[in-house]
Amino acid sequence: MQINNIYCIGRNYKKHALELGNEVPEAPLVFSKPTSALAKADGSRISFPGDRGEIHHELEIVLYVGNKVDEGFTVDDVVTHMALGIDFTLRDVQSKLKKKGHPWLIAKGFRNAAIVTDFWDFPGVEKLKETDFYLQRNGDIVQEGNIQSVIFDFQTLLEYIHQEIGLNEGDIIYTGTPEGVGPIADSDEFALKWGEEIKGTFVVGKN
Repeated sequence: MQINNIYCIGRNYKKHALELGNEVPEAPLVFSKPTSALAKADGSRISFPGDRGEIHHELEIVLYVGNKVDEGFTVDDVVTHMALGIDFTLRDVQSKLKKKGHPWLIAKGFRNAAIVTDFWDFPGVEKLKETDFYLQRNGDIVQEGNIQSVIFDFQTLLEYIHQEIGLNEGDIIYTGTPEGVGPIADSDEFALKWGEEIKGTFVVGKN
């Protein structure tokens, strides 16, 4: 499955924005990651920087645009697959960059900063509301979400990205993280769950 652009949405769950002391946005907050940041949650050990301060996990639903995006589209028209992913953030680095008014790319685009499970068929937006998603760290649930809690729904997100940047086949969207983000540690074992089903796992390796 070809991936062209990676778009990410910041602060799309109110409680997450508040837990970091950020204002709740009035419009979608969009940033991107390079495709070199992608890594599969396939059970392997994944390397992360060990000398750049705290690295925080941010669990997200990831949408795959598999159809042509025409004017007047709906999410169900253009999204063909979905996955779970983690937007990793060098939090200390990000905080320093934000204070200086600089872009976040270094804090968000490092190698393995965009974890993703295998994609599966997109069931439609309404069906998604029936299922919660979870992140487990060392067997304990640390994040739990449902799309009914988002600030900007998926239709709003995709329309905004398409209007401001342009959305095309092969693009993926990390749609925001619920509360519960926190630092990772060497040898942490993570599992990404959709309902009761484990969709992906990996082990943290700090170097």
